[in-house]
Amino acid sequence: MKSGGTEYGSIEREIHIEATPEVVYEVISTPEHLMQWWPDEAQLTAVPGATGVIAFGDSSKPDAHVESLTVVEADPPRRFSFRWVYDNGETAAPDNSLLVTFDLVPSGSAGTLLRFSESGYREKGWEAAVLEETYRDHSSGWDYFLPRLVTYVARLAATR
Repeated sequence: MKSGGTEYGSIEREIHIEATPEVVYEVISTPEHLMQWWPDEAQLTAVPGATGVIAFGDSSKPDAHVESLTVVEADPPRRFSFRWVYDNGETAAPDNSLLVTFDLVPSGSAGTLLRFSESGYREKGWEAAVLEETYRDHSSGWDYFLPRLVTYVARLAATR
């Protein structure tokens, strides 16, 4: 997994997945598949402008971490992006949210190069300590979850 991003501007990763872009797109854009590798709960429709919710932990419990998200782009099987980490009641915008983008590029006979990025950290206007801590938390989080995506897609592809 290649990583990049400087000065807390964005988190970037590239990973190779042994499945077609169509399969990978389905796994990154539908709740039933998302919940197999990323959040514990997910409610979203992969349509630009649609809003949804993801939860880490049981959303009925007070210690759950629940985030709203808004789909920005849904271009199967090439790109899926959404904004998240914005306050409830707000509309996601470049200055109040983080933008997650999955670009899918065919690789080899049936593989996919997934180019992942999460940007918008500096635009949020956080204090330096909050910016650094959030960036580090998200960076280590994606380093945990993206390999789970690869493993899940491999299991899924083996059953198709």
